[in-house]
Amino acid sequence: MASDGELAPPSKLLLLLEGRAAGELLTTFALRRWLRRLPSGDGHPVLILPGFLASDFSTRPLRRFLRDRGYWAHRWKLGRNLGPRDGLEEALTERLREVHQQHERKVSVVGWSLGGVYARVMANRHPEWLRSVISLGSPFARDTKANNSWRLYEAITGDRLDQIDPERLAEVRRTPPVPTTSVFSRSDGVTNWRSALEVEGPQSESVQVPGSHLGLGFNPLVLYVIADRLAQPAGSWQPLFRPGVSHPRGVRRPPAAPAIDGTD
Repeated sequence: MASDGELAPPSKLLLLLEGRAAGELLTTFALRRWLRRLPSGDGHPVLILPGFLASDFSTRPLRRFLRDRGYWAHRWKLGRNLGPRDGLEEALTERLREVHQQHERKVSVVGWSLGGVYARVMANRHPEWLRSVISLGSPFARDTKANNSWRLYEAITGDRLDQIDPERLAEVRRTPPVPTTSVFSRSDGVTNWRSALEVEGPQSESVQVPGSHLGLGFNPLVLYVIADRLAQPAGSWQPLFRPGVSHPRGVRRPPAAPAIDGTD
């Protein structure tokens, strides 16, 4: 996530279009019956991590959806996400341990934006507790300043994004040793979508959906992807895009080799 000058934040037009999130929430309500037909899981626990400046209130629709699909959906219970403040990683580790011990089962973690960055760190440090990781518009892969919130982040946290410890960056960027899915939108108005691309591998993938950054936690197509990924049997993960499986319009593979021009 160190700034290398290759990527620019999304355009101001895309940032203004983040108001689409309200429409995405209304669309999700309108599609309640369709959403109830999505795959149910095996009831394993799922920990939901909110994005920067957000709290557990922002993840209520997602947690309600997952409970309807038969999962134990848990809040992070750490207040508003104000960045990696002192003691946060220890508290998040303890929260993950608590959920794991409560159910005596491995935990899937879904992280929205900065929450997805935390999820990757937890998965790399404690893979024995995790079943899978799903990140939503999380800027883990490239330039830390390729987003429209970096100035606010630095002002609130006091951290300089271009001075992050290289070992810390490597931990965030390293693909976790558990099934990992990164969901992104090319029309994201907060995060440059290229900074959310996961390297495709035996247990890792990226999935493209249309929509805003602020609506990723309740976008109906994102809920479809989450339901499909969490329903994968433990120990026999398969990628979303595999022969013989069709998906709703708009759910796509990412570009194979995206050009880096910094324009969007």
